[in-house]
Amino acid sequence: MSTIITRRALIAALAAATAITTALAQDAQAPTPSAKTAPVIVFAAASLKTALDSVGTQWTATNGTRVTFSYAASGALAKQIENGAPADLFVSADLKWMDLAAAKNLIKPESRVSLLSNALVLIAPADTTATLKIEPGFKLADAIGTGKLATGDPKSVPVGSYAQAALTNLGVWDAVSPKIAGTENVRAALAFVARGEAPFGIVYRTDAHAEPSVKIVDTFPADSHPPIIYPFALTASSKNPAAAEFLAFLKTTPATKIFQAEGFTVLP
Repeated sequence: MSTIITRRALIAALAAATAITTALAQDAQAPTPSAKTAPVIVFAAASLKTALDSVGTQWTATNGTRVTFSYAASGALAKQIENGAPADLFVSADLKWMDLAAAKNLIKPESRVSLLSNALVLIAPADTTATLKIEPGFKLADAIGTGKLATGDPKSVPVGSYAQAALTNLGVWDAVSPKIAGTENVRAALAFVARGEAPFGIVYRTDAHAEPSVKIVDTFPADSHPPIIYPFALTASSKNPAAAEFLAFLKTTPATKIFQAEGFTVLP
């Protein structure tokens, strides 16, 4: 019996050694990863998370190349790129931060394209009974009461800048500004309202669409603030050829259908 066990053990050991040798030979013959197979690193405005995650999943399924996303306020992302953070594609929620990136030679200007637009909305928790019509002089400050108005920090977050412009044009900024809770990005403002920690917030239409715990109270008139434009551009430091392919994919019908389903307006 011991002899049979020994022979079986020897045969098993030889088989394992053969398998290892074969695997090593295959690894030696396999091509080393190229720049094209490296993940595409995208720095994008936080409001694009839901849509871009879906687009990235579809891209990977059809192309085989992964996409890694880093979401934050556009200003924070631009500063990270300026400080040397590795990124292949920069997507801003306004023209200002893309213009600043261009001025500092952080992007490839020939790749820059404005793909999307959005709307600015006033939101409240989904179970609220509050109603407000956005118009000149509307009583937003009274409706907020002792609470806070959640939106992005007007100094560094695009949605906050749009909110300030709209409230100023409507003549209510001075009354409302002391009640503003400026957040680090638009999704943080959305979360405050969704959790009931703020009675109102100003976010993009697409953010409200992505969060069932909030509802849109009203939409700000388009002429009360600068147009909400999303410019896309390859970074000057990117050497990944797949990045240009992903940017091109964002303009295709499969991608635009996802953007539209999330509430974005696709620009011609």
